[in-house]
Amino acid sequence: MSIDVSGTEGYAENARSLIEQWQDISFAEHHEPILHLVPTPTSCILDVGAGIGTDAAAFAALGHTVVAVEPVDALRIAGIRQHPSPRIEWLDDSLPDLAILQSRRKEFDFVMLSAVWMHLDEHERRRAMPNVSALLRDGAMLVLSLRHGPVPKGRRMFDVSAGETIQLANAHGLRTALNVQTQSVQRGNRCMGVTWSRLAFSKDGARS
Repeated sequence: MSIDVSGTEGYAENARSLIEQWQDISFAEHHEPILHLVPTPTSCILDVGAGIGTDAAAFAALGHTVVAVEPVDALRIAGIRQHPSPRIEWLDDSLPDLAILQSRRKEFDFVMLSAVWMHLDEHERRRAMPNVSALLRDGAMLVLSLRHGPVPKGRRMFDVSAGETIQLANAHGLRTALNVQTQSVQRGNRCMGVTWSRLAFSKDGARS
C-alpha cells in the first residue's frame, strides 16, 4: 500500500488539498529553468513521483509517450481521472528500487524526478542513483529538483545539497548539464524562504 512507501508520508493524508494546490501551477511556469532540455523529437519519458500527472500530461501533449510512476494511490487515481491520455501509462512503483520498472529492462530518453529526491535518506539515495541511471539510454537526460527550506508538518524530507547529488550522479555515469538555484513558484513557499536546486545530467556511454 502507498502508506508503506518510504518518503510518501503526509501525501495521502493531504491529497485533496495538494491536488487543488498543484492544479494552479502550470507546467511551463513550474519547469521554466529546464524547458530547453525537454526533447523535441517524439521520445520515451519517465516521470517518477508524477503526482496528479500535470507534467506527464504536458509531455504527452507534446507527442511523447510517458510512464508516470506514482506510489500514492490517491494521487495516482486522481491523475488517471484527470489525464486519460493513451500516451500515458500509470505505474504503482517507487524509489529507491523502482522494482517494477527495473524488471522491464526498458530505457528512456528523458527522466524527470520533480520534488522527489529529498524524500530519500542518504542510504536510499545511494541505492536509488544507480537504479535511475540504468533506466537512461546513452545520451539521455535526467532532470531533478531539490527542495531547500522548512519541512511541511507530517512530511519526510532531508536537507540534500546540489553538491552531494552531483557527486553521486557523476559516480554513476551521469554528467552534469545544469545546476541552477530558483525561488519557489508557490507564493506560500516563497514567504517561508523555500528555494530549489534544479539539476540536469546526461548519460554517458561509458560508466565511470
